[in-house]
Amino acid sequence: MQSLRKVRVVHLKLAAVLALSCPAVFFIAQNTGVVSISFLVWQASLSIALLIFFSLLLGLLLGWFGHGYFLHRAQQKTPA
Repeated sequence: MQSLRKVRVVHLKLAAVLALSCPAVFFIAQNTGVVSISFLVWQASLSIALLIFFSLLLGLLLGWFGHGYFLHRAQQKTPA
């Protein structure tokens, strides 16, 4: 019974990721103009689509690693 519940949660998470990813892909595909980015002394020009894609990828990675870090800390605090 417990494994069936885990499978449903995984399928729900996958559906949520796909539901959020599809509009993001369409939005990225429609924004292909070039933009200039300046940060302190660093400067770059790239398409808006790449900027959005890298921003979404960075957010995904930070969320994934952050979740793993906090999960690890919570497991360390609980007595064995």
